[in-house]
Amino acid sequence: MMSWLQHIELKDPIWLWALLLAPLILYYTRKKLFSSLSYLSIPTVEILPKARTWKSVLFSFLPFLSVLGWSLLVIAMARPQRVLSEEIIKGDGISIFLTIDLSSSMLSQDFNPNRLEASKLVAIDFVQKRKYDKIGIAAFSGEGFTQCPLTSDKDILIKLLEELKCGNLEDGTAIGMGISVAINRLRQDSAKSKVIILLTDGVNNAGDISPQIAAEMAITYNIKIYSIGVGTNGEAYSPIGRNPDGKFVFGMVPVNIDEGLLRDISTRTGGKYYRATTLEQLKVIYNEIDQLEKTKLDIKVFKRYSEMFRPFVLLGLLMLALSYIFRMYLLQFKN
Repeated sequence: MMSWLQHIELKDPIWLWALLLAPLILYYTRKKLFSSLSYLSIPTVEILPKARTWKSVLFSFLPFLSVLGWSLLVIAMARPQRVLSEEIIKGDGISIFLTIDLSSSMLSQDFNPNRLEASKLVAIDFVQKRKYDKIGIAAFSGEGFTQCPLTSDKDILIKLLEELKCGNLEDGTAIGMGISVAINRLRQDSAKSKVIILLTDGVNNAGDISPQIAAEMAITYNIKIYSIGVGTNGEAYSPIGRNPDGKFVFGMVPVNIDEGLLRDISTRTGGKYYRATTLEQLKVIYNEIDQLEKTKLDIKVFKRYSEMFRPFVLLGLLMLALSYIFRMYLLQFKN
């Protein structure tokens, strides 16, 4: 019911001010109705029956029926219309692949609660802002894989982002493999603008494809790479091994990010390198990328209206007619 009302607009809402007169009309109608009755003076009302009949109840309700009819006619004068809108979007969206490091070092606790969870929260906020773009998710540790192909379904994207976690694959940091997985998904896409957002906290130490070769592939397919090095300066409380039960053992280790490599990859592909040492900086970086890679759209909205005043007119006239008929019918018994 509420969703139906959301599509109703009033062409001339100024008429609704007339509804403020409803109490006065009700008072006048009741006064006029009861003044038309004939009265018999008796010394006491104790001898009269106390039961109320349906005729007496209906007689008391007649003024409200008249005001209801009048109110419906006022609403009809306000011209209620049902909106039939059509939105046409023209333009080229951007295809974006979020490529996220899932090596064990992403569990380092220099971010709250750790680098991975903080990165996922900021990425989810980024996804929610990109209303018209296709976005996919690639992830990597010792190897790369596709977590989600390009899609416009933001609910699915967010769900799959939330499911990312460390420890399911062989550990390591295969930056080149992560990039190549994203390129393989983007290269055949029809979007004119293609972007990879690479987030990592380490040094490439695994994989069959080097980051340099992956960057050459990105250049070939006209794909820009924005890379983000995430991690504090100095040392961080990070995984240093695993217990027999699979749980990570933590200790203080130096933060080592190959910033030169990431900067080179981004510069060569037309993107930019960023360093995030805090959650606030990571949010600013994603906001800047959001501004740099805006979708160019030509949005036109056409609205068609369906008039809704006729039912209010008919119902209002029906209420007034019933009020008059019942009044004439009941007065012949009251007089």
